[in-house]
Amino acid sequence: MPSKLARDVYVIGVGMHAFNNNGVAAALMADVAGVNALDDAGIEFPEVGALFNGHLGGGMGAGVHIAKEFGLTGIPVTHVENASATGSCAFGEAVHAVGGGRVEVAMALGFDDMNKLGGIGRSRGKRVGAEDVMLPAAFFAMWATRRMHEVGTTAETFAAIAAKNWNHARENPYAQRRADHDVTIDEVLASTMISYPHTSMMACASGGGAAAAIVASKEVAERVCNGRPMIRVTASQQRSETYTEGHVFLGAVIGPAQMTRDTAADAYEQAGLGPDDLDLVQIHDAFPVEELVYYELLGICGDGDGDRLVAEGATSLGGRIPFSTDGGLTARGHPGGPTGLAQIHETTLQLRHEAGVRQVEDASTGLCHMAGAGSVCVVHVLQRT
Repeated sequence: MPSKLARDVYVIGVGMHAFNNNGVAAALMADVAGVNALDDAGIEFPEVGALFNGHLGGGMGAGVHIAKEFGLTGIPVTHVENASATGSCAFGEAVHAVGGGRVEVAMALGFDDMNKLGGIGRSRGKRVGAEDVMLPAAFFAMWATRRMHEVGTTAETFAAIAAKNWNHARENPYAQRRADHDVTIDEVLASTMISYPHTSMMACASGGGAAAAIVASKEVAERVCNGRPMIRVTASQQRSETYTEGHVFLGAVIGPAQMTRDTAADAYEQAGLGPDDLDLVQIHDAFPVEELVYYELLGICGDGDGDRLVAEGATSLGGRIPFSTDGGLTARGHPGGPTGLAQIHETTLQLRHEAGVRQVEDASTGLCHMAGAGSVCVVHVLQRT
């Protein structure tokens, strides 16, 4: 059975520091994102009852030191880490802290600079697995070529997804990759080959950044909303792999497809809705094969039908159900810790109808999906009330 919240939880504030490749100190970016979220919520830090810091490379105690910059209020500060899903998990912990009655207000703060992380390998003198000697790009490439063999997906389809996300990011001031022109399929295909069929413009942007979200009880949300629509977290679900007969452990990058399908089902049940009720979706799209497959695993279309959605433009801004409206991991960027919180930031803006030229018309329900290290999946559903 999916987990439930004992009381309603609302997003009252979001903030970001632009994702970048400029070497800005992660702690400084975290300060900016946190202060922006507090300002957006219209509250002071002493009202925050718990802080959940999500980071991969901040070092021991980094979250506590950053909290001191906001104020010495004595609140519990917890470090959350779950690979790419780190920010999403930090947000989930904040949601459950409020939803369970532990505190009235909680903050989730993510920060990282992927350029300053250590090596990928995990062997350290122990048995070496495939994920220790192969870069993530190779795993995603094998996934993509398998899709091409089984479904008939073309490299042009993957390029169309990437071009869409680059063009969504053009109007996002927080995105790391902002082209000065309309990116085309041919341009994506012509960029440097990374691992067939994925080119450099299909690979997610890796750099630094920070993002934050503040959640609160209904009573607090009503007090601080200041006339803006209230954004309720109607589902907060997390899963790891489930063993089945003949189960194959697919490594630390991709993970089993069923994990996303099951986590989404839990979220739909908790929120009391289905995929047809969604207005927009943010997903883990490190490479375009992920976005394509998640169309199907999230129930947006049937298995094997994702290519048709791309051809129809259904997942572009102006289409039936836009994906990665801020550019996604591909172009907004993927610094690690803050990535999932950037999704919450974008979805909150969309549901408030504050996304400017990226605005999805009449958006009222959004889903945020992240996968971490191939064995963790997090899905949140936010709704305008």
